[in-house]
This record gives sequence, C-alpha cells and structure tokens, in this order.
Amino acid sequence: MWFLFAVLTTLSWGTADLFYKKGSDSNDKYSHVKIGIMVGIVMGIHGVIYMLTKGISFDPFDMVKYLPVSFFYILSMLVGYWGLRYIELSISSPVQNSSGAITAIALILIFPQQLGALNILGIVLITGGVVGLAVLEKKLQTAALKAENVSVDPKYKIGVLAITFPILYAILDAIGTAADGIYLDELSLISEEAALLAYEFTWLLYAIFSLIYLIAIKKQKFNVLKEPVRASAAIFETAGQFFYVYAMSNNAVIAAPLIASYSIVSVILSRIFLKEKLSKQHYILIIIVMTGIAVLGLAEEL
Repeated sequence: MWFLFAVLTTLSWGTADLFYKKGSDSNDKYSHVKIGIMVGIVMGIHGVIYMLTKGISFDPFDMVKYLPVSFFYILSMLVGYWGLRYIELSISSPVQNSSGAITAIALILIFPQQLGALNILGIVLITGGVVGLAVLEKKLQTAALKAENVSVDPKYKIGVLAITFPILYAILDAIGTAADGIYLDELSLISEEAALLAYEFTWLLYAIFSLIYLIAIKKQKFNVLKEPVRASAAIFETAGQFFYVYAMSNNAVIAAPLIASYSIVSVILSRIFLKEKLSKQHYILIIIVMTGIAVLGLAEEL
C-alpha cells in the first residue's frame, strides 16, 4: 500500500503547489506568513477531526519528540512560500524536489541496505528527470529574459537570491525527510498516527502565534474566512501529509524520490492554469519521471 499512498501524496502536493503560487503576492511581504497560517489552521482542524473519529489518545509530548522532523519540514515550507514571490513555480518546484535524491542517498548511507535493480532504476529515472527539469527551466527562463531585453516583474527574474530559495528548501526538506525515515521506518521511534498529529498540531501552534503577530503586532488585516486560494493550498497540503506519513512508514528509501516527483504535477498544472507552454524537452523529462514511477510500482508488485 505504500506505493498508492506515495502516488496520492504526489498528486495532492502537486496541486497544492499551484494554489501556493496563486496565493503568493510579490507586493505583500507577509504573503508567506499568511499562507503558513492557513496551512496551520487547516492541519490543526484535520488533526482534531482525525483524533476524534479514530478515537486516538494524543500525548502532547509527541510534539516534542517529533519536533526535529516538524521543525525542518515547517521551516522548509515557509522558505518555499517566501521564494514563490520571486520565482516561477515551474522552476521552483523541480529544484525543491531534488531533495528526494538527497534523502535517498542519506538514508542509504546511514542504513546500508540492498536495493533491487528496478528500485535503483526507478530512483535514477525520477531523480534524473527532476534535476533535468530544474536545469532546463533555468536555462530557458534565463535565455528568454536575455532575448526580450525588457524590464520584467521581479518575481520572475532568476537571480542568485531567487534560485537560493528552492535550493535552501531542498536541503531543509531533505534533512526533514531523512529524519522522518529514521523516526517512522528505520528505528520506529513514533507511530504513524502520533507523527501525523504531532506535525499537524505543531503547525497549528505556528498558525496561532503567527496570527497574533500579524494582527496584534504588525497591525495587518487578515480574515482567514476570506482566503479561498490559500485555504485550497492548505487543504491539498494536509491531504498530502496524511498520505505521506503512511508512505514513508513502510519504504522510506524508495518512497522519498517517488514523492519528490510531485513537481511534475506542479509543472503541468502551472502550464495549464498559468497559461505557460511545455516544450518537447519538458515532455521528454516528464515521461522519464513517470516511467520511473511506473518502474517503482512494478518493483513493489514483484
């Protein structure tokens, strides 16, 4: 079942990325904070509902136990939201999701294990496709800006600062994912349900403190009931997190690079809804990644 959960995570997070981009405002310096608040509120609501419907007894100490994982995940996501104010989603998402390769390598080094030929092939295809997309997008965007030789919106300019955000996201997310693999799979330090609730309630605490900071200290107007785009991003993010925990608890080394391919969904959706076009090279790289996903699924069945 880990493969199904990994695919559902991929689709959910790919869709969330589209709404994150639509909810980012380069003219609002608190845009990333507002997105984080909506994510925290939705995750908190889901955590409460999940706990009550499943009859789970939650131990608040689990939030402390799981904090190293939650910290890197939440920090990476906030950095990602911040960066979306300055860089296109179709470039940011693939670069961010190269973290899957970093995670797989880290877990293999920490916990040596034998991988089948199909598993290795799947990881190579997915990782190669994701990295290839990142390189292609950066090259095409840079060439386009030079060719046009015109002044464009700062959020679409590719500079050292702009590309730093998704790279930093990838590093932070890789650390969090590697730690998650250790917590949930390799050492089984915490159960899937406890990890899910600990993460969601940590996000809720972030949302509460950030909302107080935004309204009481910075005197910003922000009505959480009038944020349909950011709320949609939060809903898809939360759904992906729900599936993600179960995917990572069984086969973290293989699930991590597969889930990282959700950037493919992000790229496709950004082309459709943000009215951008795909080149032949894009389609080739997308096919490579999808092939990698199919190979991993076949390896699981065999």
